[in-house]
Amino acid sequence: MANNTADHPPGNSVADGNQEGDFGITVMDLRELMELRSGEAVTKIADSYGDVQGVCRRLKTSPIEGLSGNPVDLEKRHAAFGKNFIPPKKPKSFLALVWEALQDVTLIILEIAAVISLGLSFYHPPGGDSELCGETASGVEDEGEAQAGWIEGAAILFSVAIVVLVTAFNDWSKEKQFRGLQNRIEQEQKFTVIRKGQVIQIPVSELVTGDIAQIKYGDLLPADGILIQGNDLKIDESSLTGESDQVRKSLEKDPMLLSGTHVMEGSGRMVVSAVGLNSQTGIIFTLLGAGDSDEEKKIKKGER
Repeated sequence: MANNTADHPPGNSVADGNQEGDFGITVMDLRELMELRSGEAVTKIADSYGDVQGVCRRLKTSPIEGLSGNPVDLEKRHAAFGKNFIPPKKPKSFLALVWEALQDVTLIILEIAAVISLGLSFYHPPGGDSELCGETASGVEDEGEAQAGWIEGAAILFSVAIVVLVTAFNDWSKEKQFRGLQNRIEQEQKFTVIRKGQVIQIPVSELVTGDIAQIKYGDLLPADGILIQGNDLKIDESSLTGESDQVRKSLEKDPMLLSGTHVMEGSGRMVVSAVGLNSQTGIIFTLLGAGDSDEEKKIKKGER
């Protein structure tokens, strides 16, 4: 469970101790809750909070009216529960991509062949000159081939270098384009929430823990949440679990909604319970190397 740590600045993952104290539930409580599924989650909610309404009360939000949208309140939620942003993994340098390209088995074989060819081209066996003294035309021809033997090895190395550089440049270019597209999607993608009793759309990066979000068919959930009300809601969780079967969500059996999953049928409302690095998707991305080491250290320190 997270301890109150005044020396922690507001961040993306672990809450500032003072700000976290403004709510009746901590970021680590929510992370542990979102790791539960089906009956375990229902039992935990009932035992610890009474029901989903109790979770909303702890988060100081209204299931009907939503948050007030007050900037001070939103900033407190950012400080206590983090922002809905997952720092991208540090891009690989061009030299790292070159090194990766060099690991291709075919290229390694060609490199070895080139080195052997170059070595043999400069190797002259002892007594070779005396054996060639009695020969005329064939000797001159063999000598010419020996002097030009290095060209074959050099040509192979040159070809390998071209292939490696082209491969590395293509990978670097694709990664740059992908990051640009990802940034544009993050800036343009919006999600429907209820604030001050009004249904509005906000950028997904502005979602905060405690928001009441409306979900419908076709939505990609940008944060973890707990179902408040659902109508024949079915979710595709294959991106997280690998299981292709759609999961039916209901208050009685399985109210847990996970970021990165798709709404395949129905509609409903959920209270946002975890965002950014604290969401299930964020935890997976952290394990895969997303985010900087400082954020990961804060998470581990908070868990202790």
